[in-house]
Amino acid sequence: MKEFWESRYSEKDYAYGKEPNEFFKKEISKIKAGKLLLPAEGEGRNAVFAASLGWDVLAVDQSYSGKEKADSLSKEQCVKIEYLVADLNEYIPDEKNFDAVALIFAHFPIQLRAQIHSKLANALKPGGILILEAFSKEHIRFNEKNPGVGGPKDESMLYSIEEMRNDFKNLNIEHLVIETATINEGIYHCGDCSVLRMIARRL
Repeated sequence: MKEFWESRYSEKDYAYGKEPNEFFKKEISKIKAGKLLLPAEGEGRNAVFAASLGWDVLAVDQSYSGKEKADSLSKEQCVKIEYLVADLNEYIPDEKNFDAVALIFAHFPIQLRAQIHSKLANALKPGGILILEAFSKEHIRFNEKNPGVGGPKDESMLYSIEEMRNDFKNLNIEHLVIETATINEGIYHCGDCSVLRMIARRL
């Protein structure tokens, strides 16, 4: 998968645009700025937006091409972000270190997903917020009709409410729904889709 993302992010255009994800934008704007961890951040659109609100941002992704795009975008927007190139399966964030963690369309192989999610939940400070938006298992039928909407073709990499409850069982889940939405994010996220949206807090 590393080669796939390097190839995608090495293209001239920003794969998912320069604007932040709408759900992330709405939720992060509600929270007092602090330290934010953005795993699988790609080209930096969410990191740069959060930094513009005063957040101290650490973005993590396996793609050097993604980092180059994120660095360019942060300079364009006159904000500062920290960007670490690392495999999330190997990356271990400091525990109780972040006021918020945001996972935006971060899909992991089923054999790695729960372990990665657990590490990221542990990175939250007490009272810290998890913001998550991802494609639900119902999205597979949207993808079949319109491949341009994006998302994994492997249904096991799409998410269900039960899986998220299990993965984040140590957090207090405040909002967890599956909704039909229309997205318009760059080249590769365009059209109707089924998304899972979650807000959870570490007690």
